[in-house]
Amino acid sequence: MAVIVLAATNVWNPFPGVWDWVNRDEPISEPDVVWQQRIGGTPQSVTIAGNTVVIRYRTRVESRSLTTGLRLWERKADWAAVAGGDRDPVVAVGKLLSKGYELLDPETGAVRRKDSAAVGVWTYRNALVDVRCREPRDCTLTAWDPRGSNPIWTTFLPGVETGPLAGNPDTLGTRRLTTRQVHEGAGGPAEMPPLLGLSVDGRVHIVDTATGRVMQDVEPGQQDRIVVVGGRMLRIEARAADGTCYFTVVARDPATGQEVWRRDGLNLRTADGAGCAQREDPQGGENVFVGVGPDARETVVDAYDGRVLWTGPKGEKLLAVDDRYALSRSADQRSVIGSELAIDRARWTRPVNSEGGAALARNVALLVDRRPNRIIALDPRSGRELVNVRSSAEVLAVGPAGMVIGDGRDIGYLQFSGVSTGGPAPTAGPGGQEPEPGIECGGPKQPECPPENGKDG
Repeated sequence: MAVIVLAATNVWNPFPGVWDWVNRDEPISEPDVVWQQRIGGTPQSVTIAGNTVVIRYRTRVESRSLTTGLRLWERKADWAAVAGGDRDPVVAVGKLLSKGYELLDPETGAVRRKDSAAVGVWTYRNALVDVRCREPRDCTLTAWDPRGSNPIWTTFLPGVETGPLAGNPDTLGTRRLTTRQVHEGAGGPAEMPPLLGLSVDGRVHIVDTATGRVMQDVEPGQQDRIVVVGGRMLRIEARAADGTCYFTVVARDPATGQEVWRRDGLNLRTADGAGCAQREDPQGGENVFVGVGPDARETVVDAYDGRVLWTGPKGEKLLAVDDRYALSRSADQRSVIGSELAIDRARWTRPVNSEGGAALARNVALLVDRRPNRIIALDPRSGRELVNVRSSAEVLAVGPAGMVIGDGRDIGYLQFSGVSTGGPAPTAGPGGQEPEPGIECGGPKQPECPPENGKDG
């Protein structure tokens, strides 16, 4: 009788393991995640930042331990974005319709730097860029190291176009191919591109991000669109004739203005109706873009030199692309094919239901299958399995050693096969970690190497 009374009044719990099991939410994957936590709302974005997981909601931001999932801190913010790499991340936060931002330590929430004048902030893996304006036509663009306190460079701009939220306003570049089951920003911040294309009063200003010098100030034609990809200024010309649109892509060296290459008949899907008005940037990666040739086959083109790096067979649909790899759905809709750009043959093929999706994030190929529901992470070059679980969750964030998945308000961490749980990889020497023979990764201006010591699937 005493045992029953004490247990019922919460004075003593004789079965702590049983109560933990009763209170635990249903696992969101099988095999189970390393940890699972219920969060306080629907996340707008999730980013793995060093030893933490940064979650942005509509009006607040919080940080959780990557090891346990427990909350470290929380604060009000209308926008938030992560800058920096695995060893030096910071969280930029700000308010709606308010100037300025704060840079927070993702582990403690402490303010590392504060700004009271910026109207726009762009966050990258290796830098942060902000812009402030004394007058509408008197603005200063400034680049910073993510944790630095002194500017790398500053430059003048005759205006800037931002929105009500200052975090990562649009620039003139490429749009990522996305899938519903993987958050668009799952890979975290990208490397700062060599050039930034900024729209100011209908003109395009192109800034060299190494020096801050404004290299071009050009006005696109009425039916043209200018974007900056892979160190080139691309002018996409669209002309209406014979009831259709005819396209020409012209690449110029922004330093000299000289034409480097041109391609006729390549549709970059930037126009959306009669009159050939171009309202969208092309799809692609940091240095490549996607087009459709006259034969209706999708093509991936190197923006720097105009080389065709990949052309899909007829009926094959491109699902994801970055600067090294492409994922496509087979013409029969039954599988996803992994290819390395500039290599003729496919690297691997996996069966995936037509309702499933695929994405590339942080040098990981993600397959989200349906009926049955599965999440699979692969080395994009070899097809080696890093994760293979039964789950109906979405992929929210990908890090160097694992990824965060979520189903409703439940999130959990899946560790990649053969990679230690928790924080970033050990510091590499100059130029990054030593890549495996024949794999171009880990060095300057190269993508991260895939996780090592994984098991074959």
